[in-house]
Amino acid sequence: METTYRDWNEFFISQRNEAYAKELHAFLDDEYARHTVFPPRHLLFNAFDMTPLDKVRVVMIGQDPYHEVNQAMGLCFSVPKGTPLPPSLMNIYKEIETDLNIKMDYSHGDLSCWARQGVLMLNAYLSVRQSDPLSHRHRGYDEFFKRVISLINSLNQPIVFLLWGSFAKSLKRYLNNPTHLILESVHPSPLAANRGGWFGQHHFSKANGFLNNHGEQPIDWRNSS
Repeated sequence: METTYRDWNEFFISQRNEAYAKELHAFLDDEYARHTVFPPRHLLFNAFDMTPLDKVRVVMIGQDPYHEVNQAMGLCFSVPKGTPLPPSLMNIYKEIETDLNIKMDYSHGDLSCWARQGVLMLNAYLSVRQSDPLSHRHRGYDEFFKRVISLINSLNQPIVFLLWGSFAKSLKRYLNNPTHLILESVHPSPLAANRGGWFGQHHFSKANGFLNNHGEQPIDWRNSS
C-alpha cells in the first residue's frame, strides 16, 4: 500500500467512499436491523480504537467473533469479564504460563490490557450472527481486511505477526516487510492444539525477544491488569 496514513481515522476516511465499503456498510445495516449480531455495533472497531496504528507492535489474527451472548467484544480471542473462558483462550493462557513462567488469571478473559500495549487483536470478519459462525463472511470484509493487513505490512516499525491456524497463515502472502517477524503455529483450539504444534512454540517469549532486540518495550502478557 503506497499511501501513508498517520492514524486509523485517516485510513477509514480514505475507505468510506469505496464501492466495497458502501456495500459492506449496507450489509451491516441490514444485518444489525434484522438479526442478533455480535459484537454490539459500538464495539465493531474496538481493536482499532484500543490500538493506535503507530503503536501496533503485535498483530493477533482471528477469523470471526465468538457467536454467543456476552462473548464478542471486538478483540479476537478476548471475552468480557464475567464470561467463561473459551477453550482456545484457555490454551493460550496455558502456553503463556509455560513459555514465560508467569501465572495467568483464569477468572476472566478480557485482554484489553494487551490491546492497550500495542497488540492489535483483529478478526478478519468483524461481526457474526448469533449462533451462526462465519455468517458474515462477506467480500467487503475480505477487501477491507486485505487493505488493513497491507497497510500494517507497509509500516517500518518492528511488528510481530502471530499466525495461528490455516486461515491466519493464508494471510502470509500479504506480508513481505523484512522489518517484521512472522510466527506461525496451529490454532490454539483444543481440536488443533491437542494434535501438537501449539504448546511449546514459545511465541510469546519470541515476540518479546524480537521487540526487545529492536528497542521496543516487550508485552506484559499477564492479564491481571
